[in-house]
Amino acid sequence: MPLMSSQAALLIGEITHARAEWESLSSLLVLKEFLQGTREEFLENCKSGKYNDVVVIYRSNVSTQVTGPFDEELVSVLPDSLKYICHNGAGYDNVDVTACSQKGIAVANTPVAVNNATADIGIFLMIGALRQAYVPLAALRAGQWHGKSKLGRDPTGKVLGILGMGGIGRQFAHRARAFGMKIQYHNRSRLPSEQEGDATYVPFDELLATSDILSLNLSLNDSTRHIIGAPEFQKMKTGVVIINTARGALIDEKALVAAIESGKVASAGLDVYEMEPEIDPGLLNNPRVMLLPHIGTMTYETQKEMELLVLANLTSAVEKGILITQVPEQKNARVVNGLGRL
Repeated sequence: MPLMSSQAALLIGEITHARAEWESLSSLLVLKEFLQGTREEFLENCKSGKYNDVVVIYRSNVSTQVTGPFDEELVSVLPDSLKYICHNGAGYDNVDVTACSQKGIAVANTPVAVNNATADIGIFLMIGALRQAYVPLAALRAGQWHGKSKLGRDPTGKVLGILGMGGIGRQFAHRARAFGMKIQYHNRSRLPSEQEGDATYVPFDELLATSDILSLNLSLNDSTRHIIGAPEFQKMKTGVVIINTARGALIDEKALVAAIESGKVASAGLDVYEMEPEIDPGLLNNPRVMLLPHIGTMTYETQKEMELLVLANLTSAVEKGILITQVPEQKNARVVNGLGRL
């Protein structure tokens, strides 16, 4: 059901590119902001009743730095008036969706908006890892020309395995086809033929055993944490290349380091890390690993599109009682809106 105009929206963290659009919502809602502060301050604001008229939260992509994760502790003190959390980010492992569902709070994220930029970074890392490009880059800046550069490998003809063929995975596959790669994938379920195209659906173990390059493009949750660890590396081809632009904790990082050092994994391209911003020294100090500091969506166009999608979710919630991109755990469980049911 639509919400009443006398109620409030709360922004946590800054809006960088769509500030005017946020402010224009003042005709629909009272706008409140918690742009900076501490988790303790935020918890106290919730407990003191400061947000008792808030029905929807805009959770910016820097909000975790302000309040910490929306874990069970924090969700438990959110006001009873709250019906929606609109999160800016494709990944939402820092929001306890189960706790939100139990409290009748519907959660949205920003898939689609991130697909192209993240897929671009994936291709960048894949080519960099295949060519082991860090070695000549570092040598050049050190005035050593080629330095200890070795021959790389071409993508053409290689088997690209995609674990998680959602929007980002499909865009990654689309780009990889330009290099003449054979695409195979594993999902919880097979894609419809119009989305699958010429990609081949294979069981998980077959994906591990037959891929020359393995790209992780799935969400992090309890069932996918460390989905790639020592047993999975043992099933892979010797010389496999690993690409991860999703979430660091999908991989047991210690096992990845061991696999690279043993030669089981020839090289890796990583934009995400298990304990970021900390990076395992075994990755940081290995020249066969291409490293980026989680910049998959760091383009002007993508950041603005993400912010606008959050606002579209927020507006739809207020006016129609429906989130446009509700997280799948809730959507599949028929948590239709903040007043819905499990």
